[in-house]
Amino acid sequence: MTDPTAAREATTARFRFVAHGDAPRAEDVAAVLAFWTREGAITDAAVRAARVREVVLHACDADGTVAGVCTARPVTLPQLGQPLYYWRTFVGTRWRATRLAYALLERSFARLEAEAATRDPACIGMLLELENPRFRDKGRAPVWRNGYVYVGRSPRGLELRVRYFRGARLLPPPPGGL
Repeated sequence: MTDPTAAREATTARFRFVAHGDAPRAEDVAAVLAFWTREGAITDAAVRAARVREVVLHACDADGTVAGVCTARPVTLPQLGQPLYYWRTFVGTRWRATRLAYALLERSFARLEAEAATRDPACIGMLLELENPRFRDKGRAPVWRNGYVYVGRSPRGLELRVRYFRGARLLPPPPGGL
């Protein structure tokens, strides 16, 4: 049996994680844009330019090559009526057999949770829309060990999961209801 903590630590040791902030370094932005282009992840230049402003973290392998990127932007789902970070990740083909996506998920959650109270809107958690076909299996747990809870399906028919930030409080509903 594999120790999950050891597997996480091994993944973390294989990559260097680079945080993006409100004013990311030009070389980090260029590296992410080049990665998306090289991997064919985002083919539209205008979409790339907009999405790069949403980068939370990117990961580099031992050679300094960008291996994965995650982004987040505030959204409010009508059925929940609360601001959440809509989180996306893309891991390069070469690194998909690693636990990099999970490492990006956990690190970006911690970072966004730490910053949540200082942001407007004050997002109360993170929302995942699961595109990977393996998430379409039957019989999956409604609550994952890492705290993500099943909340339904997106208009695209994809599973939605939310994990709330520690200490988060619901905002009052807008006047007139949802």
